[in-house]
Amino acid sequence: MDKRFSEMDEHELKLEIAMLNEKARKAEQLGHANEYAVYERRKAIAETYLLDPAAFEPGCAYAMTDGTSFFEISYMNGRFAWGYRSGERELVGVPISLLAHKITEEN
Repeated sequence: MDKRFSEMDEHELKLEIAMLNEKARKAEQLGHANEYAVYERRKAIAETYLLDPAAFEPGCAYAMTDGTSFFEISYMNGRFAWGYRSGERELVGVPISLLAHKITEEN
């Protein structure tokens, strides 16, 4: 039986992420967009277990890994940050691995 990400150690998580990268690459090459999206989402969730949720602060804005938007955290729930994407009014949850760096006044 497969382990949950929360039960894996760092080494196991990195192996799982590498395997998901390979599966996503193959799915993309074959043109299986839905399968690719599933592997990418699973990879993003696995990557959250390599990060410390305490490093993300509610009330702060973070650049997103897509490089074009930001996310303002309202509250944290486990490995997910809940808040608002740039220009959006709908509360959404995103894995913390999709948050790149805190936006400061200097950025």
